[in-house]
Amino acid sequence: MKKIILTFFLTGIISGTAQNSKGIFSKDPIINLENFQQKKVYFGFYLGFNTFDFKIDYKTETPDIFVKKTMGFNVGIVGDIKLQEYINLRFEPGLYYAKRDLNYPNFSKPSDALREVNSTYIHFPLLLKFSSLRTGNIRPYALGGLSATLNLSSNAKLMDDNFQQKFRVKSWSTNYELGFGIDLFSEYFIFSPSIRGVFGLNDELIRDNDPNSPWTSNIESLKTRAILINFTFH
Repeated sequence: MKKIILTFFLTGIISGTAQNSKGIFSKDPIINLENFQQKKVYFGFYLGFNTFDFKIDYKTETPDIFVKKTMGFNVGIVGDIKLQEYINLRFEPGLYYAKRDLNYPNFSKPSDALREVNSTYIHFPLLLKFSSLRTGNIRPYALGGLSATLNLSSNAKLMDDNFQQKFRVKSWSTNYELGFGIDLFSEYFIFSPSIRGVFGLNDELIRDNDPNSPWTSNIESLKTRAILINFTFH
């Protein structure tokens, strides 16, 4: 994750310094797209990466379930409505792919101890963007809001459960999101790298049919946690 964050900032710096001969961080930069954000409505698209995790709360004290995270990818579109000089309302629907491995303690058989959770999400975030004053061709911002997520790989309708090696979660989840980013104004478009945290609000776990299941009986709640890094183009 440290490498991802470092890449995030380096990408912004390289993009800015390369866009014109004076450079975005010079004392007297060429002002690009000076009136672009005066538009009431504008659109864009984003590509990015994610790391999804689970926050697991337990009913009784027990060895933790270890969640192994892998990097996934994001792609989507952006619709932006200007509400005020420094406040915008953004809708960023997208497709997210993520993978997590749950490693349960106290199982002797590897097939019982491991549950692979492959997720394909359709993500619907509605966010408020709070921008600072523009300095040259840079405009930092913070953003936050709520989102709903449809998990196309939830297995929610299956009758099989962990006894048949089927880990099930609910199809829909709700979240709140917080993050920050930087608008970098080039000659022809705005490049906007951002980083954001996603925090699940509802318990997503579907319990096994057996109330004494060693996989789900001691879990009080299972909620999504994620870090999203998006590169947006307007």
